[in-house]
Amino acid sequence: MDVKEAAHLAKNHVSDLFGEEGVTNLGLEEVEYDDALDQWHITVGFSRPWDKLSVLAGTGILGTGRTYKVVIIDKDGKALAVKNRETAYAG
Repeated sequence: MDVKEAAHLAKNHVSDLFGEEGVTNLGLEEVEYDDALDQWHITVGFSRPWDKLSVLAGTGILGTGRTYKVVIIDKDGKALAVKNRETAYAG
């Protein structure tokens, strides 16, 4: 499977899994291939209705109001996991 197919599968999986939550602005963020495990790690970002720009309490940091998930896809195109993608700040 090539990178385009893996990214397409990851975006479709996130759209299906989180679709009832009003996901918008779904987009590809990062792609990484793990040779040892023969897996794709695809980071997808999206927004939900409750995500919005906000200043994090007491930090002065402006949050993005965007959620990031890493979808792990195996060599056969099966989604094995969906994990939170850590960012420099919560937002």
